[in-house]
Amino acid sequence: MFLIYLAISAVLVAIDQWTKYLVVQNITIGGTKELWPGIVSLTHLQNSGAAWSLLEGKMIFFAIVTTIALVAMIYFLVIYGKNSIWFSLGLSLMIAGALGNFIDRMRLGYVVDMIRLDFFNFPIFNVADMCLTVGVAVVFIFILRIDDDFFKRGKK
Repeated sequence: MFLIYLAISAVLVAIDQWTKYLVVQNITIGGTKELWPGIVSLTHLQNSGAAWSLLEGKMIFFAIVTTIALVAMIYFLVIYGKNSIWFSLGLSLMIAGALGNFIDRMRLGYVVDMIRLDFFNFPIFNVADMCLTVGVAVVFIFILRIDDDFFKRGKK
């Protein structure tokens, strides 16, 4: 089962990198193309920080934190993943999101962001950000709902 969730992560990373490639090739930096007027646009931005451009330019920090986080998430997926589809799915989404943005940071020195919600004032984001957000929500809800023995069962 572990490999299935890594495959899900790999497919999502590929989608993330492909969408970023398309935006870089077709939209100038700062340029915008409407997808659904009044709802969603694509705006090509380069973000050298985290969400809301926090910790801008701290690439070594992001490299260290992301590496530690990826190792921890893969560990939890291997050890506890067989106990729950939801926990495993959430972790695979988080792995995809972390890896998608990590690739950008290491390769480019920044993360390519492009999805802008036109109906709501929200920071521009990308597919990796969506994976991280949904993955964290799934794992958080799962952890709130699990019984006390879940993590004990994983070690057996």
